[in-house]
Amino acid sequence: MTIALIVAYLIVGAIDLVLILLHSGRGGGISDMFGGGIGASAAGSTSVERNLDRMTIFFSLLFVFLTILLVFQLGE
Repeated sequence: MTIALIVAYLIVGAIDLVLILLHSGRGGGISDMFGGGIGASAAGSTSVERNLDRMTIFFSLLFVFLTILLVFQLGE
């Protein structure tokens, strides 16, 4: 069981990493941290970007869930 969780953890982590790297950069520097880039982010996104966001959130939550499972599995 532990080996299967570790393999799933590595696969989900790799997929999550690739999905995060596929996101387009939005920032232009420190000014965006203080609201300078509001106009660019309020313009909306395409359906591809929304689906990429959804997949990234799903795999990130799955990664967190597998992390918790592994902690309890290895703690026994």
